Amino acid sequence: MPKFLVTRWHGMHQVWSIALMVLMTVVLTWFWWVLGVIGLVLTIAVAVYSILAERAFRKDLKSYLGTLSYRVKKVGNDVTLELPFGVILYNEDRSIEWHNPYIAQIAGEESVIGMPLTELFPALQQVKDKEGTVEATVDGHVYQLIFKQKERILYVQDITLLWQVSKRYDDEKLAMGVVMIDSLEEVTQGMDDHQRSSLQSKVTTEITEWAQRYQLYLKRVTSDRFLLITDQKTLRQLEQSRFVILDEVREMTADQKIPITLSIGFAAGAESIVELGQWAQSSLDIALGRGGDQASVKFGGRQSFYGGKTNAVEKRTRVRARVVAHALRDLIKESGNVVIMGHKMPDMDAIGAAIGILKAALLFGKEAYIVLEGVNPAIEKMMEMLREDEKFSKRFITPDQALGLTDGRTLAIVVDTHKASMVKEPKILSQTNKIVVVDHHRRGEEFISNAILVYMEPYASSTCELVTELLQYIHDRILLDVREATALLAGITVDTKNFSLRTGARTFDAASFLRRNGADSMMIQRMLKEDLEEYVRKAEIIKHAEVFYDHVAIAVTEPGRKIPQLLIAQSADTLLNMTDIYASFVIGERIDGLIGISARSLGHMNVQVVMERMGGGGHLTNAAAQLEGTVSEVAAKLRAVLEQIETEEGLFE
Repeated sequence: MPKFLVTRWHGMHQVWSIALMVLMTVVLTWFWWVLGVIGLVLTIAVAVYSILAERAFRKDLKSYLGTLSYRVKKVGNDVTLELPFGVILYNEDRSIEWHNPYIAQIAGEESVIGMPLTELFPALQQVKDKEGTVEATVDGHVYQLIFKQKERILYVQDITLLWQVSKRYDDEKLAMGVVMIDSLEEVTQGMDDHQRSSLQSKVTTEITEWAQRYQLYLKRVTSDRFLLITDQKTLRQLEQSRFVILDEVREMTADQKIPITLSIGFAAGAESIVELGQWAQSSLDIALGRGGDQASVKFGGRQSFYGGKTNAVEKRTRVRARVVAHALRDLIKESGNVVIMGHKMPDMDAIGAAIGILKAALLFGKEAYIVLEGVNPAIEKMMEMLREDEKFSKRFITPDQALGLTDGRTLAIVVDTHKASMVKEPKILSQTNKIVVVDHHRRGEEFISNAILVYMEPYASSTCELVTELLQYIHDRILLDVREATALLAGITVDTKNFSLRTGARTFDAASFLRRNGADSMMIQRMLKEDLEEYVRKAEIIKHAEVFYDHVAIAVTEPGRKIPQLLIAQSADTLLNMTDIYASFVIGERIDGLIGISARSLGHMNVQVVMERMGGGGHLTNAAAQLEGTVSEVAAKLRAVLEQIETEEGLFE
């Protein structure tokens, strides 16, 4: 019995009442003993009644509480059995020990006791012991599973209707895209009006039919640009089709000297229409920066790429080079000093381009320096040549020295890369808001977003080619000395593999300009000479090569053997010279402990896409990646990526 009820019968008021009656009986007995006897009898009667009443109360209360407990237990059981959600008790082996009827309805059986949870909900096969929620689908219904790991209880709630409404809301969100016809001016140059109009009409008809096929709203903005509006559900369908319009337009115009290609930028998942439009334009810029003939999709925080099977078309006009050169000249004049940076582990292209920019800065009387920390084998001979002249040797500084020289008036120029994580000292980019990027690589998702001037041309053979063109327009009369011209020509020579890959008319124009300024080709050949021991080591690597998909060579070095990155790259170049090899991949453990991959192709295969999926990047015909792990693990991952690409769209153009 609860204490307050017991106190009610045994409280001090009861004691004082009996005591008062006894006292009154004594007083009555003093005056008249007969009244005293009567009072005593009444007092005893009241005391006995109180005791009997208390016992009766206790008995009735116990009986009532017993009935109430039964009723509460019965109601609890009924409620548990009729709950509009499922309750499961499971054991340590994740097998069902008890469940309410709701679970039996889900399973379509009277009892599923003893059944493993993974058999009832197959989605749990991918989920280990977990505190929280999981979504699982059974017979077209979507259930939310809430785990209570400590008590080993699982609550199951049907959220099919909520899931359908949420999915429909997500599917109907707005998606925006921009389609641009690549290099229309270059393709139609030399055509008469009738041929030009006919070709444009064919391409426009193909794009219009594609838009109608997928129920896209299409609006022509300019002669070579279209606006697309659709929903996220349709955008997912376009991604599943891998933007087949790219192949359709390219194949339709394959009979032209230069096939017409498209660049597409799509965006979805933004917070506002304005932001969505900015994302779409940014996606188009990325697609164009990667060489065109591809689609770039920004879906929330995800950036995906489709296509990109052809090399960028070389622009025949130098208008942009002249405009960029004049803008760069003005920025140099307005700056206090100039700091030039290439990528980590720089090659001859990065150093040569930096020497060209250094020449431009010194030409306008500015203090300029090249950030370099340590000399790797790829540039060792070039640095020996440059340091023979004190004019160059004092211009190379360490990253720490560069940080001390950088302030708000410093012009930071990044060459041969557009990724902040790739430069030697990223902190420099945060100390100034005057940043210039000059690069020839295809644009990746990561980009130096706060650059005030960007000159990226994926069609170019090398950054040295771009810098050479800029130098011709940055000053009316520019004279290069032998070392400057040789450094620039060496960068072009290395990146083009002695003018055999990715060369265009403008590549030879740049080389011709450098030769006229005294570039020494014999000096370049001495820089590129191989050591006999390294040649033997390269042969050892190539000996382990295997051929996949008839045209892809993969060489994996022996585990635990440290190999310089330059040797890995040279081995990939050599493998590419083998008969019927369209692409080569060499995997080896670098001196710093990371696993390096060098990828090369002849243009039939986009190795940049492969390396991006491996966490790296690069160019259509020249890419690389650095990963942690072992050579065997990285090789297995590479083969899985190649298999995935072959399944999705095919490896070769």
